[in-house]
Amino acid sequence: MSTFLHQRPLYSPLSDPDPLSPRQSFSSQRQISLFSRTGLIALLSLLLILGVILPWTGTPSIFSATKPASLTKWQQYTLSQAVSFVAKNKTVIVCAVSQPYLPFLSNWLISISRQKHQDKVLVIAEDYATLYKVNEKWPGHAVLVPPAPDSQTAHKFGSQGFFNFTSRRPRHLLHILELGYNVMYNDVDMVWLQDPFPYLEGNHDVYFTDDMAALKPLGHSHDLPPPGKKGRTYICSCMIFMHPTDGAKLVLKKWIEELQAQPWSKTKKSNDQPAFNWALNKTAGQVDLYLLPQAAFPTGGLYFKNQTWVQETKGKHVIIHNNYITGFEKKIKRFHDYGLWLVDGHASESPLGKL
Repeated sequence: MSTFLHQRPLYSPLSDPDPLSPRQSFSSQRQISLFSRTGLIALLSLLLILGVILPWTGTPSIFSATKPASLTKWQQYTLSQAVSFVAKNKTVIVCAVSQPYLPFLSNWLISISRQKHQDKVLVIAEDYATLYKVNEKWPGHAVLVPPAPDSQTAHKFGSQGFFNFTSRRPRHLLHILELGYNVMYNDVDMVWLQDPFPYLEGNHDVYFTDDMAALKPLGHSHDLPPPGKKGRTYICSCMIFMHPTDGAKLVLKKWIEELQAQPWSKTKKSNDQPAFNWALNKTAGQVDLYLLPQAAFPTGGLYFKNQTWVQETKGKHVIIHNNYITGFEKKIKRFHDYGLWLVDGHASESPLGKL
């Protein structure tokens, strides 16, 4: 940045045409010298705050002119470069994360590492602190697509910041498809219990999960479910897999259009999911859609609230989503209660290590 501290000039008594009076000399001697022990401690404290703490909070630093080359490198790192770096077999697994969700990111990564798919993960950082932290621990696996949204409000469900955060998602995914890659998107409040890729059978355009907790038969249809009371389906935008086909791109473009047509307002605190469902409903006749099996990809409203069903389908669960609940502490407690909070005891299994 171009902001510098401005200091009052220090005058030398040798150059002053009006020598200091005895009273002035006495008071000046009482001032703290820059080179005294107290002065040096104060200076070092200031350097620590400006040079170390502020960059991680995303606050501009007066030392930007001497910013480490690695930070500049990651600021210039593009989505195209990042996808090319992490993709395996033309496939990339993507999540979008702001700083408050770093513990959830690490938890999610541990579960993916256990299925041997962590190398193809790309973290789309939604603030510079996340960009720097992830790339410090795991170089090349995070990218920020500017402009960065307000990280202070992006994690509060229902807020305009949350809407701005989630509404960027289809643009990121569309860019990746246009680069010619398959892409899986996950929210990071998820845990993998098994490898999901064997379930992504066939060559359908878009694969997704139902967010309804109502029970389906084990051999249920893979077609798009019928609309609900609001005239649209209740598909979750938290777990999506897409091939780089014209049909998948059409869904993403329609998703973007729907978000523009239904902006956030104080009276209608929307998020990206209704727009995703309208996009699916309006393109269903033109796109090959595939509903993933409920037993393998249950919504949180089913998995955490129907233990009879969980026991009946034991061994079939693949990815668990900690939704139908809001708040960091509540989500962490629920993961703890079900033995799915892996960070505390297994941080070494995360590519990020212990944060």
